[in-house]
Amino acid sequence: MYIRLKKMMLPISLCLVSSLALVSPTLVKAASDTGSIAASKAADQKAALAKKAKEREKAAEDKKTAETAISVEGENKKELEKEITK
Repeated sequence: MYIRLKKMMLPISLCLVSSLALVSPTLVKAASDTGSIAASKAADQKAALAKKAKEREKAAEDKKTAETAISVEGENKKELEKEITK
């Protein structure tokens, strides 16, 4: 029985080794594809965050410009009122 088991183990081990050799490149390729997908998603996410930051900066700048225009307009009105009252 021991000899019979040894005779069966050799073909089984050869089948396992050959199947691992065939599957191994596929697994490596799948792992590398997953990495590139993750990297592209991370790059897209970083670009989206940068875009949002630019939009916030622009909105803050527009708000500041609007506030400055309102204050200048208010000053102009005060100057006109002073001139009128003179």
